[in-house]
Amino acid sequence: MNVTYENHLSTTEARWFAIYTGFRKEKYVQEELRKKGVETYVPLMTHTRQYVRKVKTVELPLISCYVFVKITKQKYVPVLETEYVYRFVKFSKNLISIPEKEMELMRQVVGEKLVISANPYRWEAGDEVEVATGSLTGLRGKLVKRNNKREFLIQLEHLGYSLQLSVPTHLLRKVET
Repeated sequence: MNVTYENHLSTTEARWFAIYTGFRKEKYVQEELRKKGVETYVPLMTHTRQYVRKVKTVELPLISCYVFVKITKQKYVPVLETEYVYRFVKFSKNLISIPEKEMELMRQVVGEKLVISANPYRWEAGDEVEVATGSLTGLRGKLVKRNNKREFLIQLEHLGYSLQLSVPTHLLRKVET
């Protein structure tokens, strides 16, 4: 039985891949890879934590233990040799690149920092919706009902994750099918 696996590494074109890192080592790995000349991205979300005597704002990774790297075949081994990098994220043993469009979508989502809870009354859970204005214009997804809130669900297929955003109703419009 001859089994072949997909490998999207290219000798000429840099492509995005996800790597799995040690817990809470994402920022360290990002800095070490930048020293090696590797383009990296760690999507960070700002969280405010309240302690007894102070309030502290921290930036935590959106996806724990993941760092995204844009590399060619020549940088594959140097990335793996970096401290706290455990492996490349593979799908069924295939090394699949993440499309630039999905990376840009993640940057938009993280950059938007939407935390507003929306309660649209004219749509039902499962309806296709599209963001009509703002920096996420054109983004499509499904409306999901959860905990008495309706949230906009964005599926990032190549990452195997779903992102949920609370989007104000005046930014949404229903997509007619």
